[in-house]
Amino acid sequence: MSIKVEHITKLYGEQKALDDVSFEIKTGEIVGFLGPNGAGKSTMMKIICCYIPQTEGKVTVCGFDINENPLEVKKHIGYLPEHNPLYLDMYIKEYLHFVGGIFHLDNLNDRVEEMIKMVGLTKEQHKKIGQLSKGYRQRVGLAQALIHNPEVLILDEPTTGLDPNQLEEIRNLIKEIGKEKTVMLSTHIMQEVEAICDRTIIINQGKIVADNTTENLQSTVENKIVIRIEFEQKASADEILSNTSANDVKIISDTQFLVEANNEQIRNELFQLAVKNNLTILTIQKEHQKLEDVFKELTK
Repeated sequence: MSIKVEHITKLYGEQKALDDVSFEIKTGEIVGFLGPNGAGKSTMMKIICCYIPQTEGKVTVCGFDINENPLEVKKHIGYLPEHNPLYLDMYIKEYLHFVGGIFHLDNLNDRVEEMIKMVGLTKEQHKKIGQLSKGYRQRVGLAQALIHNPEVLILDEPTTGLDPNQLEEIRNLIKEIGKEKTVMLSTHIMQEVEAICDRTIIINQGKIVADNTTENLQSTVENKIVIRIEFEQKASADEILSNTSANDVKIISDTQFLVEANNEQIRNELFQLAVKNNLTILTIQKEHQKLEDVFKELTK
């Protein structure tokens, strides 16, 4: 087990940033750690990385307790914080040599060259960090997190500031890294989680509200059926609400509606409504829940 979090509570004065949080992450898993602003994501990551102490509970990383063996934990973790702290007056290679030196790496020159190539900094490698765009600075941060070849990678908002092409490159890199390492990342981009994460943990107000595979999580609120229906003629949302078991009807246009209900019977009821009112149905289909819908449902 790469990361094991047991009953972690973190207090700031009387405020509970984390409230009895527990989860485990296995080797080779890419886990998305989601939550609204202020939910406790960054606090949890900082505790795992030994940056701040917990108030209660226990965390082990690769078998090492964060309180008893913090140096061993740090050897096994690569960390990219949300606000990427870099020395802007240093050259890229100079900075990576500096970080690699802290870990007393052998063949440091080769490792620096490998990291530069891996994260796509080859064309920029002779520049000072202060001359780089935000996207390339993120790549430098990712390189420093990986340079000592850690078993666990903790990424807090790793794709902030990247353009669409860079996003795809970094996502592919994270997926490749995840084949051999444990990756835990926080993000507000739901498509990112759907694209690269095997599992999703959602935290809200300091508590875990969901922990499942990303695919299964998308079906956790499937008891709410959403049907998209389009009629040839104008129709009434009030008529649909009055004559079916729909909980809510969202108007897309005079002829198109999103109908929410708690059971599959709603589809037959819509057909009966159409017959009764001489309406022609052009399309009717069930909308699949997106991770964003699940997130909203669990954190509202």
